[in-house]
Amino acid sequence: MNFTTPPRPFDVTALFPQLAPLARTATRLHPRPGSPTVHESSVGGPLLWPADEPWPYCDRPHDSRAEPPVVHTPDDVRLLRRDRAAAAERRRLDPEAPQWAPEERATWERLANRPWFDGPIALLPVAQLYARDVPFPRPPGADLLQVLWCPFDHETAHPRTALFWRSSATVTDVLDARPEPPVVQRDCYLPEPCLFSPERVTEYPDPLELDEELQDQLEDESRWESIDPALYSAYADDPGELYLNNLSTAPGWKTGGWTRWSLTDPRPRPCPECETEQVPLLTLASSEWDGGSGTWIAEEDPADLSPPPLGARDGRFTLIDIVGGYNLQLHVCPADPSHPHIELVQ
Repeated sequence: MNFTTPPRPFDVTALFPQLAPLARTATRLHPRPGSPTVHESSVGGPLLWPADEPWPYCDRPHDSRAEPPVVHTPDDVRLLRRDRAAAAERRRLDPEAPQWAPEERATWERLANRPWFDGPIALLPVAQLYARDVPFPRPPGADLLQVLWCPFDHETAHPRTALFWRSSATVTDVLDARPEPPVVQRDCYLPEPCLFSPERVTEYPDPLELDEELQDQLEDESRWESIDPALYSAYADDPGELYLNNLSTAPGWKTGGWTRWSLTDPRPRPCPECETEQVPLLTLASSEWDGGSGTWIAEEDPADLSPPPLGARDGRFTLIDIVGGYNLQLHVCPADPSHPHIELVQ
């Protein structure tokens, strides 16, 4: 299925012409659960990985004192998700049914005793992007980007990512079975396999990236008086939030566009190798929308989505979570995307 972002409530550049030259194209990826193959762009799917290339491992220390103290194997996580989905469906059909069946509780108790693993951890596939499907900055000759991560927290409380660039035509002998990590630190670090439905949208800068004069204009209620109040009445006391949530940057998984800032003020992102300011490559989002960004929900999404976890409360289709609901934004060097990338949680 193709997914379509509804038109923005109104043309913000008609009110603020200074924004027009700042427009950028982002590609919303609209991940939805599916069964991807190595020849498709996906989240958490199999990769077009050369059979003769060693699989990457993380050999950094993984602190057994970290939270949460219980770890699971990837198969444990998949079983737990099936149980949660079955319980949600049971309660949907019969609100009086028990929340958890005895066999489900027994499974959880059995899986709660996995030992910590000390040793190298096989990286998990997070995303695969073919340039024919999704535009993204890439080195010359590359048409395929593969993103993997270690499913443990490291220096910061999120997985550490690794990028691999390829020419897909050169991969003729594909790895049959990839290694999996013996355990993952958090269930939400195992992506649910999803397919993409790319869609290009227009974005404008996060308000924190605008000059002070334009920021003040966005907060000036009188500047919005020509707009139908029905389109912004919920933001009457803070029109800047209307711009932030509905008119500037799209939520969810995407490539390109503008960086969204929420935890910190904007800061420089110089390339670690050549000092060129890095640009957004890929946003790995905890959800496709939230309570403040409902106007971005695709027209094709039903109003009443199926129960979580395999449904989509707030569009959590991939079932990953970054630091309790934030985004992990990967930035690359526009001069040479093969230079070391920057991770930014916002």
